Amino acid sequence: MNDPVLVVGAGLSALRTAESMRKSGYGGPIRVIGEEEHPPYNRPPLSKQALSGGIALEELAFPLRASISDVEWTLGVKVVSSDLRSRTLTTNDGATAPFSGLVIASGIRSRQLPIPGPQTGRIFLRTIEDAHHLRDRLSAGVRLLILGSGFIGCEVAATARGLGCEVDIVSLDSEPMIRPLGADLGAGMREHHEQHGVRFHLGRTITEFTGKDQVSGALLDDGTHLEADLVLEAVGSVANTEWLEGNDLDLSNGVLTDGYLSVVDSPVPAVAVGDVARHPNALFPGETMRIEHWNMPTDMGKRAGSTLASLIAGEPAAGKPFDALPSFWSDQYDQNLQSFGIPGAATGYEIVEGSYRGDCIVEYHDSSGVIGVIGVNRTAELLPYRKKLLARHS
Repeated sequence: MNDPVLVVGAGLSALRTAESMRKSGYGGPIRVIGEEEHPPYNRPPLSKQALSGGIALEELAFPLRASISDVEWTLGVKVVSSDLRSRTLTTNDGATAPFSGLVIASGIRSRQLPIPGPQTGRIFLRTIEDAHHLRDRLSAGVRLLILGSGFIGCEVAATARGLGCEVDIVSLDSEPMIRPLGADLGAGMREHHEQHGVRFHLGRTITEFTGKDQVSGALLDDGTHLEADLVLEAVGSVANTEWLEGNDLDLSNGVLTDGYLSVVDSPVPAVAVGDVARHPNALFPGETMRIEHWNMPTDMGKRAGSTLASLIAGEPAAGKPFDALPSFWSDQYDQNLQSFGIPGAATGYEIVEGSYRGDCIVEYHDSSGVIGVIGVNRTAELLPYRKKLLARHS
């Protein structure tokens, strides 16, 4: 029997890659190895509905199509090392797994800062268990301190205020969500949060957590002390690439791929997909990108599955290079933000409709023209922008 294609990671990108391989004609064995004990499930609701009302795993799980009914799922197991030249992986139970092709879908984990003080009460939000743990702690009067003012931090802040919690946000940034939104829209969103009772401490960081055995507060770098019953740390992510070290791959900020999502300098047929992949995008020529948007795992899986099927067959990747349009949305109170493109890479922006403090459309551009758009409560009006951005490749 031929060695299987091994898929490291059991998230949505792994699922879509396996489906694509079958659709592309690969009929050999596929084995998925995932650190979590669950099959692929939808993560964006974890900072929204799962905190406000609670969501069962069954409601989040993606359906497994008949085309991959023969895929082997090994869950609750972590890959700890690899030797690509010998085509083997090693898992945390000491087992060695051979493979004929490799899908790197190991994703990301929450970044943890080395802050001294008690550790109990420090919470992250990446898995469904994290969401349940946080939800059990959120109730009226609870003092929630959020470290980081990105989308996860702001979405949880909005949900927590709806549950009656007291919320403080500490961030080194000058405005919340400033990297994708820019300073002006970020300021408008901050004012909206402040109107709902969120307190911001911007340009600040935590130097020490206080409390005896459990966090009861935090000391900021300006000497301010904030009381807290629990702390959510949401200061970015780290790509899970440690298991690939020693294989002479470019692992700086994820796994570097070519335009077909084939891993650069890999001695074996290998692709990288999802949040762990740093890749070119034909829609936006230039630097490689690692994009953590909700649509990317599906789009990358479709392209990567086809690529790997060709490589295993001894053929070059067929079709066009990867050219998916990144997209995200965020619900905060009564405001729905939706985006197409890569606004975070823009050199400038301008508001074309509405107000930064309310419903609006903001265009983001660089020397090539418009590269992104964000709308606040303007979903329907963004569709022409989507078509325009998709046309960049042609």
